[in-house]
Amino acid sequence: MFSKTQIEKYFLAEKAESFVFMAIGIAGIGVALLFYVTGKATFYKGMAIPFLAIGILLGSIGFIIYQRSDADIERVCNQLQQQPEAIHQLEIPRMETVMKNFVVYRYVEIGLAITGILLFFFLRTKPGAAFWSGFGAGLTIMAVLALSADYFAERRGAIYLTQMKQWKP
Repeated sequence: MFSKTQIEKYFLAEKAESFVFMAIGIAGIGVALLFYVTGKATFYKGMAIPFLAIGILLGSIGFIIYQRSDADIERVCNQLQQQPEAIHQLEIPRMETVMKNFVVYRYVEIGLAITGILLFFFLRTKPGAAFWSGFGAGLTIMAVLALSADYFAERRGAIYLTQMKQWKP
């Protein structure tokens, strides 16, 4: 039986995980600034760019999820109480889109990680390529962190979607 408790559990867990995204984002921005300001080596300046860019992205995503989670709980709980058919008409299609997006995010994050690994390993010993080797190292670290965080979000979303699909109004 799909219930208000399951809705709240899903969105409160999403809200809690938003802190993970924000923490990774803030840490990434902090490390980027530290590397850029204090890093004398070009390698660290290269690392700073993906830490900053992906840090801003993850921090922003985490903040947006945190901001909207309470409204999402209210919206879906109201649908369940007042228009139960809206769960099948609106919430399930919305979550199916979310789940499809996770697949895209996964491939992008894996692609970024592989690109970072290749940059790091192929350029780490090349003269004058320290910046790009550092860029690769930073890209790999941030892509793997994003991939890890998205893995748990995707698993939680799959459970929630299955619960809704099994429910009959």
